[in-house]
Amino acid sequence: MEKVNMKDYKEQFERLVNIMNDLREKCPWDQKQTIHTLRPLTIEETYELGDAIEKQDWSEMKEEIGDIMLHLIFYSKIAEEQNQFTISDVLDSISEKMITRHPHIYGNVFVENEEDVKRNWQKIKLQKKGKKSVLSGVPSGLPALIKSTRIQEKVKHVGFEWDDKKDAWNKVKEELQEFQEAENDNDVVNMQAEFGDVLFSLVNYARYVNIDPETALDKTNKKFIQRFQFIETQAKAQNKSVDTMSLEEMNILWEKAKSELKNSSL
Repeated sequence: MEKVNMKDYKEQFERLVNIMNDLREKCPWDQKQTIHTLRPLTIEETYELGDAIEKQDWSEMKEEIGDIMLHLIFYSKIAEEQNQFTISDVLDSISEKMITRHPHIYGNVFVENEEDVKRNWQKIKLQKKGKKSVLSGVPSGLPALIKSTRIQEKVKHVGFEWDDKKDAWNKVKEELQEFQEAENDNDVVNMQAEFGDVLFSLVNYARYVNIDPETALDKTNKKFIQRFQFIETQAKAQNKSVDTMSLEEMNILWEKAKSELKNSSL
């Protein structure tokens, strides 16, 4: 690997920090921003980076990483103005955290595999922050599907895990049965609870077969959009509108979409 020129990194980072200082001092829009007004924009930028990663669009990834990096410097600038911390504090803090949580690199701890690293990480994290629960670090604002994955990953590291994936699949079937019973009873409140259990158990099983459920569902969403838009295009070519077509007519076009779009990357 080519040796990193740290001087270039330093100059480029300082350039961006100086631009942020200029914007905060001279730009009316940037002057008005707070950590709260930036928050939704940062979330949007993060999703845009996620899309670029999914598409493996390196040019777009570069741009989106830059946008997020600017946001991180922006938050640090606001914090500095309020005498909370500086960007230097942020960088020192994350460097110290990485050293502390990688004792197999910077200390005398021996690990055999990735799972050992994850277990050590969680143990050190709990000790450092003095948290009472292994689930304390799961952000409350995460989307539900991602949150359930993170919850299950964290409890796995303390041994709360099925021994075999067959057990995990049996749990899926058990939860499906309980949902069907609630549906038969027409118990809407219980149906919702049981449906949540079905989703949670499916997310759990996905981990056993090395599938990221968020990515899987996202691909299905995109596939559905692509196929339904195919139906709309075909309907228009027949001088029809989907809202006047029968379900049978749309199903015929759906099957055609599945056939003609089968080589799609989705």
